[in-house]
Amino acid sequence: MMELELTEAQRATRDTARRFARERLERVGVEIDRTHQFPTAAVAELGALGMLGVFIPEEYGGAGLDNVSYMLVVEELSVECASTGVIVSAHSSLGSWPILGTGTEEQKQRFLPRMATGEWLGCFALTEPQAGSDAAGQKTRAVRDGDSYIINGTKNFITNGSEAGIAIVFAMTDADKGNHGISAFIVETSTPGFAVTRIEEKMGINGSHSAQLAFSDMRVPRENLLTNEGEGFKVAMKTLDGGRIGIAAQAIGIARASLEASLKYSQERQAFGRPIASNQAIQWKLADMAVEIDAARLLALQAASLKDAGKPYTKQSAMAKLFAAETAMKAATEAVQIHGGYGYTKEFKVERYFRDAKITEIYEGTSEIQRLVISSQVLMNR
Repeated sequence: MMELELTEAQRATRDTARRFARERLERVGVEIDRTHQFPTAAVAELGALGMLGVFIPEEYGGAGLDNVSYMLVVEELSVECASTGVIVSAHSSLGSWPILGTGTEEQKQRFLPRMATGEWLGCFALTEPQAGSDAAGQKTRAVRDGDSYIINGTKNFITNGSEAGIAIVFAMTDADKGNHGISAFIVETSTPGFAVTRIEEKMGINGSHSAQLAFSDMRVPRENLLTNEGEGFKVAMKTLDGGRIGIAAQAIGIARASLEASLKYSQERQAFGRPIASNQAIQWKLADMAVEIDAARLLALQAASLKDAGKPYTKQSAMAKLFAAETAMKAATEAVQIHGGYGYTKEFKVERYFRDAKITEIYEGTSEIQRLVISSQVLMNR
């Protein structure tokens, strides 16, 4: 059973994130969607507030809180700016956690303090041009050379890739072994041979840059290997389990923003002499949105609580991500419909919510992959 009542620390963290989002990110979200600029100043302020190291223990420079607190932070930020929400999610779940969860003590001491403050942003370099859901299809290679590995290859769609100081890079050390031949490395992006070769033009979350990374004879010291050779796939899967909680939280934030905008507009907009909120057709849309948002949050809280308790949460995080992403897309679609013609214009934010919501059904594992994960877990437990 999960505890539904938030602790004092969790409430305080949520309220701090909510206040920051309302005071700083409302304007930032509009501006960076227009300019496609990374929100450098806002991210630095989040680092100073401790929001980039929420679940990193205090001994490594973090806030020493839990995954429930982290989930609440990402949700609140994403209500005002989904780009900032996913920047924090990718940095925390995908960049920092692999070191915290699978790294050596020396690696934790060396990297986490600078990541907790935001001095170094983190990214997760798994996807390739020809290897998305199929991680074993990667072409990036790491060849042992004395006390180093020489890495060559290309990664695609890497969130934070163009701003990161640290990249968790996956490469084949034994191509004949498929998934069991993948290894994971902690790479400082200042390493010679590391290059950002492209930043994608996207439909939404325009302030969060999705980069193509290239590695050309990049020499990485052996002490930067995470766990052991051939265990990179396990690192990736464990990381993505937790990362799905962050994306679920982002999706919940987008859905909440869609509902809040719809509530406001439907009570102000007059048609046939009365607010459109008095029409049952609109009321039912609002009701469905409210129910589904609360259900999505409960699923995400369950997954985060299980992770905090050290219990298995693979199925629960996949459920949370799947349901929250589809809730965000549905809520944003209904918000545009409720706003009518205005919903299709940039005068109102709901058209941005619609564009931002779609990616939540794709990254960190598509909705189809989530259904595979869930069904395999359900069948395994029969």
